Amino acid sequence: MAPLLVSLDPYVTDWLNLLARWLHVIAGIVWIGSSFYFIALDNHLRPPQDEREREAGIGGETWEIHGGGFYNIKKYLVAPRVLPETLHWFKWEAYTTWLSGFALMIVLYYLNADTYLIDKSVANLSTGEAVAISIALLAAAWVVYDVLCRLLAARPLILASVLLGLITFAAWGVSHLFSGRATYLQIGAMLGTMMVGNVFFVIIPAHWELVRAKQAGREPDPAANARGKLRSVHNNYLTLPVVFTMLSNHFPFTYGHSYSWLILVVLLVIGAWVRHFFNLRHLGRTVWAIPVTAAIAIAVLAILIRPQNESAAGAPAVPFAQVARIVDQRCTACHSQHPTKVSAAPRGIKLDTPGEIRTQASAIEQQAVQTQAMPLGNVTGMTKAERDVLGRWIAQGARIP
Repeated sequence: MAPLLVSLDPYVTDWLNLLARWLHVIAGIVWIGSSFYFIALDNHLRPPQDEREREAGIGGETWEIHGGGFYNIKKYLVAPRVLPETLHWFKWEAYTTWLSGFALMIVLYYLNADTYLIDKSVANLSTGEAVAISIALLAAAWVVYDVLCRLLAARPLILASVLLGLITFAAWGVSHLFSGRATYLQIGAMLGTMMVGNVFFVIIPAHWELVRAKQAGREPDPAANARGKLRSVHNNYLTLPVVFTMLSNHFPFTYGHSYSWLILVVLLVIGAWVRHFFNLRHLGRTVWAIPVTAAIAIAVLAILIRPQNESAAGAPAVPFAQVARIVDQRCTACHSQHPTKVSAAPRGIKLDTPGEIRTQASAIEQQAVQTQAMPLGNVTGMTKAERDVLGRWIAQGARIP
């Protein structure tokens, strides 16, 4: 399949990246904030004390104080007797988050697939093939998840176990298709697609079903409430895992590890586990075992994946000329005073001179040797033997003869 015939000026791409990412973060904050608030609100509700309110169909109420005022919030078991003239909906924050996130995928990963999406040492995919697989996986994630929810809605533990198994399989499979960095973003985008699918295909239609029943003079079906609430709870548990994947490109020690897919799954589970602590806390149950076990799990994970420096004792000294040749062939396409693959050296890191290479030895060790996150997508084809040479040179003190 031929590569995508689309190329944008790097300066234009930078602006598209900035604007799409800014919008994505803003919309995500609003969506996650409303998700957290409404689940907490639901968990704070208590049966009304007033008999007349119970007769009016109010299932719970709560008092809150914020911004210098008191709020008395009531929730109906199904729907009020008469619809209010003004009814506020919460949907566009979800749609905007997904659309801006997909725009980011296009700008950063699809239009730069050879650099960010594809790693030829992982799978020999063309640009078109990689993009098509990525989009197909987004659609498949929603379809499979939705079918499982319809089949196993009454068995939440079984549903959660099956979903975890499928997410684990997806993380493993995607790690054999895309670069480590792209794998984390792809799984996050799949989870985000499941979340926005819940809003678009289940939650908002359930709301409309309630509204139209009242408008038609029919008694609304309580099942609509149950469907919307279930998917809303699912979204609530997926928020922290998705936020991690949004931030993951800053942490190559995770996605650059040989077991990156398993690290991803562990961190996703920890994120959902932490979210469970807050949901229980809003119900009046503070289970300190949850944050304690989450902290222990993170500590254990950090120890297990800590980079191991191989001893260079007894190994012949690595001549700097060999190091300089590798850096020139594999790194200076981006990290140079006059780079050929980007408009300017990322983070201002240049590797043109022996002094610059020596100064950046620790960064080279972390990015090119330990995590193998650089070169991005291994676009310049750095080999394992070359990484080993750089590692030995650094272990020997990064000398410049």
